[in-house]
Amino acid sequence: MSEQYRLATIRRSGGACAMVEKGGRLLPVADLLPELGVALDDLAPVLADWPRWSGLLEDRVADAPFASGLDAAACDFRPPIALPNKLICIGANYHDHIAEMPIPITPTYPYAFLKPPSTTLRGSGGAVEAPADVKLFDWEAELAVVIGVRARHVPADQALAIVAGYANFNDLSARDWIASRPPIGIDWVRHKAYDGFGPMGPYLLPARFVADPQNLPVRLSVNGVVKQESNTAQMVYSVAAIIEHLSAIMTLEPGDVIATGTPAGVGHGRGDYLQPGDEIRMEIGALGELVTPVIAPA
Repeated sequence: MSEQYRLATIRRSGGACAMVEKGGRLLPVADLLPELGVALDDLAPVLADWPRWSGLLEDRVADAPFASGLDAAACDFRPPIALPNKLICIGANYHDHIAEMPIPITPTYPYAFLKPPSTTLRGSGGAVEAPADVKLFDWEAELAVVIGVRARHVPADQALAIVAGYANFNDLSARDWIASRPPIGIDWVRHKAYDGFGPMGPYLLPARFVADPQNLPVRLSVNGVVKQESNTAQMVYSVAAIIEHLSAIMTLEPGDVIATGTPAGVGHGRGDYLQPGDEIRMEIGALGELVTPVIAPA
């Protein structure tokens, strides 16, 4: 296997720059892929032809001068992908999470909803306002799947071949809108779509470096206290099964993000909610640590 690397997008010189990370040092993707010939302010151009560009990156990472690169610990991260065409989330997809919720119901197929990517996504370190009208503000550590090939009707046994990589995702939620449901059901927009309710990153780890997406440790803490500690093996529907289901409904495109559900330990299961001044830290496998400060409304 080639040397492991991760991809990211950082703030740099008043803008943004797509980067390659290895050993805690960062180099611009454009330095390793000059053939792209475009300004790389996020990873979308790389994902647009992922099979080609990922192959070239793997060939060049070993000899790249990472020692002279930026220190990742000193960088200001943005979401790896600034504006995916689709940000799809799967609900009720961990056996242990279903068991802890007030009305435990196992779905008969992957239960999905959409978040608006242009306003919900935040990078690691990016603050999220606690909405003034939300009292039950909750966290959800999730494995995000980033698509690398345009595809439709993908069978489960071929589904992982269209995955470019994986990232941390925190599916922040306003539980107020499920605690008291109107007659027509849950308002998923008020529940999930507030500005900043999609922290993601800091890295995109190429899929070739994840031996099994169904065997990754998941951990989330709030103010240093561990709230979620589980494993993606707890998923009701695997990454492959989710892709098979979604691709039967819609065309999946390069850069699309699928958040695959959260394990046990969310605040709503214990009546424990986020407040301004809290800091959330989550990490799945080798995806890095996603840090999210919670601040008061402006």
